[in-house]
Amino acid sequence: MQVMEIVLFNSSTPLFCKVDENLKKGTRVVVDNNGLEVGAIKGVKEVDNVELTNIVRVCTKEDNISHCENCKYARALLPEIKKEADNLGLDMKIGFISTNLDRSKITVNYTADERVDFRELIKILGAKYKARIEMRQIGNRDESKVVGAIGMCGRVTCCKLYLTDFDKVSIKMAKNQNIALNPNKINGMCGRLLCCLKYEDEFYEDMQKKMPKINSSVVTPDGVGKVTDTNFLKEQVTVCFTKDDESTEIKTYPLADIKKGK
Repeated sequence: MQVMEIVLFNSSTPLFCKVDENLKKGTRVVVDNNGLEVGAIKGVKEVDNVELTNIVRVCTKEDNISHCENCKYARALLPEIKKEADNLGLDMKIGFISTNLDRSKITVNYTADERVDFRELIKILGAKYKARIEMRQIGNRDESKVVGAIGMCGRVTCCKLYLTDFDKVSIKMAKNQNIALNPNKINGMCGRLLCCLKYEDEFYEDMQKKMPKINSSVVTPDGVGKVTDTNFLKEQVTVCFTKDDESTEIKTYPLADIKKGK
């Protein structure tokens, strides 16, 4: 069915509501998500079997002001809540804090390798801030999506800009693209494999089938030679020829001019 996707500003998990043609892409709205929260309409999407969220209203000037103030408030809470967690010796990393519109609920977003008993932390924070405390375990990619960062490409990370779902990314994708398996080269700011490895994987996988292997023999317009290099993007093959006097000559050909040898 067709639904409208809503992206909350304090969560990486999208919400969905009934299609309303009066609400355009980018419109800020207040939704009822176990408390009033602010989000924006991302667009219309085809999905199956999802729970629909109610839109309470289009954001007013007062809602936008409250949201901005809440963001500052949440940032101020972060070091305080981290300190409380450290005092209790909890093995967890607190990524970011968020609140609903009236600050009746404070959500602590964290990552952890193992199960964490945070009952005492909830008790302390609830008494201190007079609010309902919700602990939300998130993944490293979810944290980067909300917090945002600058990628190695020099632009804001894709997860922050537009990604709503995280496709599976594997080390094989990096191998297909002949990228050195250096964590600094293939990992994103979240510490996981770069999401963008997925974007061109289909092209590289197809080219892997078409391109001759390195050191294989190929037939060229100038005779038989051995492949020394391939350029997938330019669709070119570099071939080395060994002459009778044992000297070598290297030439580059379009893939279309190359035939695989036997």
